[in-house]
Amino acid sequence: QVQLVESGGGLVQAGGSLRLSCTASGNIFRFFDMGWYRQVPGKQRELVASITNSGRTKYADSVKGRFTITRDNAKITVYLQMNSLKPEDTGVYYCVGPPISAPRDWGQGTQVTVSS
Repeated sequence: QVQLVESGGGLVQAGGSLRLSCTASGNIFRFFDMGWYRQVPGKQRELVASITNSGRTKYADSVKGRFTITRDNAKITVYLQMNSLKPEDTGVYYCVGPPISAPRDWGQGTQVTVSS
């Protein structure tokens, strides 16, 4: 089991930026695929972005070109840089471990609120 701790959420105006961070427990993190889900009120949780242990990335169509997922294995941390934020990006963002399609491990979540 991997413990995941997110940080970096907050309130921002539309068009602004935020960077989320997720620090994982355990040195085996470097071997894991990692991802970010979000829970928007009234909708199912959505996979926003993922990154393989070799650095290959995937994004939801709704965030392509605006969000960037990266990882620093030395710091056992994965990041989500969110630019050009929109009100519809508002939600709780969760860091997850593998398997990305049905994660076993979830962080506690961090709230992102984008005002119009």
